[in-house]
Amino acid sequence: MISLVRRATALCVLGAALTACGTTGAEQAPRPAPSAPAPSPSASRTPTPTLAPGPAGLTPVFEHGPRTDGTKDAARGGRQVALTFDADMTADQGPRAASGERFDNPGLIAALRELKVPATVFMTGRWAEEYPDEARSIGRDPRFEIANHSYSHYAYTDDCYGLPTVPEDRMRSDLERAYTAFEKAGVPNPMPYFRFPGGCYDKAALRELSATGVTAVQWDVVSGDAFATDADAVTRQVLDGVRPGSVVVMHCTRSAAPVTEEVVRAVVPELRRQGYRFVKVSELIGAANGHA
Repeated sequence: MISLVRRATALCVLGAALTACGTTGAEQAPRPAPSAPAPSPSASRTPTPTLAPGPAGLTPVFEHGPRTDGTKDAARGGRQVALTFDADMTADQGPRAASGERFDNPGLIAALRELKVPATVFMTGRWAEEYPDEARSIGRDPRFEIANHSYSHYAYTDDCYGLPTVPEDRMRSDLERAYTAFEKAGVPNPMPYFRFPGGCYDKAALRELSATGVTAVQWDVVSGDAFATDADAVTRQVLDGVRPGSVVVMHCTRSAAPVTEEVVRAVVPELRRQGYRFVKVSELIGAANGHA
């Protein structure tokens, strides 16, 4: 099982590496978060699954799907697990990208396609601006779905692993600015899901985002891939933590998570051997709502 210390360490290391995240450039006019992706003419018009608002109308928080064992409920798809990948890039890291640092990971995306693994990518708006072709390619691939990881990768609470903080009155505009960046990159139908930078949130943040209609998505398995160099250790941590309905958090940034592709290539066949089926977050939320 993953200890709380290992969870905090993994997030702390990632947060420390992303502390230099100033806001640059002129503010773009934000647009509201989508309540559901617009279907194509031939697609089913089933609404995108979201959770109902929490107490007092607060933004709902999703951590994992139903703990369903395949032998007991095959109709719901058996054991399900969602691999999620944070495409992190902060607002002021353009010069680092220009100097050759890679915040993307095409090899990882290619591996997911090769292995036929659905996945949810939580993308910052700044990442979409830096890699618009990749953002568009991921977004147009039906195997994947793109969700919101903020524009700036500032924290939405104080004291979040050293990250700078978004002022409370700018939280909504920071989220909406990411959707604007996705739209400009040509990403179709980004999902109404939001992952807090650093995973840090409080009631004030949930209240500020409630009008956007997003579901906040956390996780129950920390991969520990942030700045890891031992792929075997990360693989063991994932396999030890996964349970039916798990949401696994990993990263889609080569410089920050260099062994993630190797980990995916090891984890996927083993979890399949154990009877797991890979799904996107939307499918887990749908299952949680009672819709397989």
